[in-house]
Amino acid sequence: MSVWNPDNIKDVAESIGIASLNDDVLQGLSSDIEYRLSQVLEEALKFLRHSKRTTLTTQDISQALKVLDVEPLYGYESTRPLRFGEASIGPGQPLFYVEDEEVDFEKLINAPLPKVPREISFTAHWLAVEGVQPSNPQNPAPADSRNQELVPKGPGANPNLAAISGADNVTVKPLVKHILSKELQLYFSNVCNAVLDETNDEYRGAALASIRTDPGLHQLIPYFVQFIAEKVTHNLKNLFVLTQTMQLTSALLDNTSLYVDPYIASVIPPVLTCLVGRHLGSSPDSLAHLPLRNVAAALLRSICQKYAKASHTLKPRLARTCLKHFLDPTKPLGANYGGIIGLQAVGGNEVVRALILPNLKEYESLLRDPIEDESSPKHAEAEAVLTALVGALQTLEDDVLGFTNGSANGEDDERMRRLEERVGPLIAGRILLMARPRLVQAIIEA
Repeated sequence: MSVWNPDNIKDVAESIGIASLNDDVLQGLSSDIEYRLSQVLEEALKFLRHSKRTTLTTQDISQALKVLDVEPLYGYESTRPLRFGEASIGPGQPLFYVEDEEVDFEKLINAPLPKVPREISFTAHWLAVEGVQPSNPQNPAPADSRNQELVPKGPGANPNLAAISGADNVTVKPLVKHILSKELQLYFSNVCNAVLDETNDEYRGAALASIRTDPGLHQLIPYFVQFIAEKVTHNLKNLFVLTQTMQLTSALLDNTSLYVDPYIASVIPPVLTCLVGRHLGSSPDSLAHLPLRNVAAALLRSICQKYAKASHTLKPRLARTCLKHFLDPTKPLGANYGGIIGLQAVGGNEVVRALILPNLKEYESLLRDPIEDESSPKHAEAEAVLTALVGALQTLEDDVLGFTNGSANGEDDERMRRLEERVGPLIAGRILLMARPRLVQAIIEA
């Protein structure tokens, strides 16, 4: 026997013009209605349980009807509870209805009109052009971006900026977890310890050789880049640590199995620091930092050769930075030395001809006093800078044909005068001592 009352079905049938129904038909329809209702309720309860609620809502019923491909209930949802009124249309036949709220037409007519919504429109703007953010109202202001970058975000985000701002003890939980296997974590720890181990050259060489050849280090690239930046930032007075970080950077770039292109922008700042830094190391030897700068210059040359094609602004930016440190009279001679060999590494003889040669006569005035005064503490560094300048000029010699090196024909006064006009008497004297006419001709014609 069906739980659904057959009298309800009879009332609905009479309302649509069916005067009488067979009792068997009524019983069959009642059973079918009960089955359909239970099916809808079962689907609605599934939505209830998946929503982790304890109260069944009308929304659950609507979703159940959609799942069962049944025409949904029409109407609208209300955030306020509905108030039902009761009216009697006869003995034992109550009628329930929703009470409508009375509206005062005078208040409704005199109420202010709502604001007209803005017309939908679309505008286009550049987020970045070749890595440089244009200045427009849609992009954040440079000052806001700079302030946001200077906020220490914990060791997992940018520890170098935190160290520079004096807040290297701030600890913030990183937002993203980068899951590494225990093997990779152990490998990273051992390699970092081995690279900085001063007592065991074999152990250090094995670690660098592993980084240079191991093809399974993709996940560790950002960690090595962060390690290099952190060690360079915190150890500017330790030449051994700086040299080893440059060797580690070179090993990463030499590994043909690793895709390092996205990290080049993060690799270059530590390399430039070791190339043109003001004061590197704490050794009393004034020339102790020069091998480190030479390693950084060789690394910069490798970066330009491998990655300049992917970014046509890479070489100009590096050349601009090196030229600034070369010509700045307030920089120490070590930074000038780094700028000279950096320019040569970035562009070879083309950069030497375009950027170094036109500025030599003016720059010579900075070298004359320490070169002539052998007791000066800057004498050794000035000699190294002068040697670097002469070495850079020698790259121009291959462009000149028809001359042979030697002093058989001598140097006439006119060529010496023109050479001094180009590079100054100090550098011209060093070049003439080399007795290489083709080099002299290359400098004069450049």
